[in-house]
Amino acid sequence: MVNNMFIQIEETPNPNTLKFLPGFEILSEGETADFSNADEIKNSKLAVNLFQIEHVVRVFFGHDFISVTKSDRMNWDIVKVEILTTIMDHFTSGGKAFDKEGVSDNKMLEEEFFNENDIEIVNRIKELMESYIKPAVAQDGGDIKFRGYKDGIVYVELQGACSGCPSAAITLKQGVQNMLSYHIPEVSGIETML
Repeated sequence: MVNNMFIQIEETPNPNTLKFLPGFEILSEGETADFSNADEIKNSKLAVNLFQIEHVVRVFFGHDFISVTKSDRMNWDIVKVEILTTIMDHFTSGGKAFDKEGVSDNKMLEEEFFNENDIEIVNRIKELMESYIKPAVAQDGGDIKFRGYKDGIVYVELQGACSGCPSAAITLKQGVQNMLSYHIPEVSGIETML
């Protein structure tokens, strides 16, 4: 149970998403959970309660933050207080991000696709993503997941604040693609998957 709580709020590159930092870990290192609608929620009262706030359209749990995305037509000043209150009430009453241990039943694990002959390239891509790209994306309130590699194209899934962000395409092409292709010449492009 958390007695005193101060939640820090940070803006993200996505104007419709704010990042809420409660000041402690909410998930184990490397775990994330992305909810694009209330129907996906299996074992998180916190996520359910956040979706009950009018105009909340996406909830993302990172290692030590919660990103909440609102609809375009609502001002943050109105929604922010409800979100803060919901998060604070949940954690101060002893709640956790998930009611049961583990994130794995939140979303079925999606299989990665790539040719077994490309395993060396895929391992280098994953290493760069884990070491450099994921931490930068997490600072912006989101996550990037490797989904596949085929014919020089890296396929990724954007989650949290990055999903639907107006600058995501530029970040992917100018940031992520440039880094990957600089270090791994076989990489010629990057595409997002839904």
